[in-house]
Amino acid sequence: MTVIEIKNLSFSYHKQKILENINLTVKEKDFLAIIGPNGGGKSTLLKLILGINPVKEGTIRTFGEVPKKNLSKIGYVPQNTNVNTDFPIKVIEVVLMGHIGTKKPLFGYAKEETMCAMGALAQVGMEKFANVKIGELSGGQRQRVMIARALCAHPQILILDEPTSSIDIDGQKQIYELLKELNNYITIIVVSHDISVIMKYANSVVHINKKLTHHDTSSSNHFCEVEMFNRFKEKK
Repeated sequence: MTVIEIKNLSFSYHKQKILENINLTVKEKDFLAIIGPNGGGKSTLLKLILGINPVKEGTIRTFGEVPKKNLSKIGYVPQNTNVNTDFPIKVIEVVLMGHIGTKKPLFGYAKEETMCAMGALAQVGMEKFANVKIGELSGGQRQRVMIARALCAHPQILILDEPTSSIDIDGQKQIYELLKELNNYITIIVVSHDISVIMKYANSVVHINKKLTHHDTSSSNHFCEVEMFNRFKEKK
């Protein structure tokens, strides 16, 4: 089943072309890695898929419809999670924020929603930290909490923008192991610079630098912009 279909997509900002003729199909339970240089258009593509930016050239369909009609089916973990680690908020309260939009926090959360939040924490191995203040966690633990928050709405697609950008190597591996496990029942899309790590987990990789290049992960002899980008990173 196709969950995201992008055809002939182009996008400009202040007359500057950011994306050009993007074509991409994402199937159910794919683990897609999106890589490429800073400013290449990766985050812009995510914003278009999430309906944040309007599509003016080409088309995007999520589950066969325009993006805004199926936002409830997509969980999103942004690069900047905007969590003030000095604010005395507990882990369970952060995860419950995933229900915002269906429940007004002013009136509290239902028992079922709290149970759902605890279930999401269990999925990411963080249930025993439910009553710990978010500021007391490590970077990797906080990222797991943010993933749990996104899972609260029971999405069919989970999109993550640079999920391991400020996490050590061991923490990175743990996050990707978690995503691989979640991929057993949910479609995963990750924007990442962690090429050496992500290539071990993704079944599909695309490189974006205004235009999109597909990478054949099944061929050891295939060479494309993905390898070029990887070699450039290794030389720095």
